[in-house]
Amino acid sequence: MALKDRLVTEGMKLAANPNVAKLMQDERFMRLFMTAMSVPGRVSSFTAEQKETFARAMGLATAEEVRDLRRTVASLEREIAKLRREG
Repeated sequence: MALKDRLVTEGMKLAANPNVAKLMQDERFMRLFMTAMSVPGRVSSFTAEQKETFARAMGLATAEEVRDLRRTVASLEREIAKLRREG
């Protein structure tokens, strides 16, 4: 069984538990739960921002900038090939 399937199954079991249902009705718990669920995204965003800041400070290209440059180079290579065929 895949991890996702198992998590869904276990989540459904928990949701059926009356104690968990009662806890889910508590506004304070839900606020805490939602905050806890958003932490990984916030950490990831903070880490990405810190990497970009460090790269700029060191004069390095970020992964996004490298990706954009690769696209530009590929586009230019296609344009050159097209011009050679026409010429």
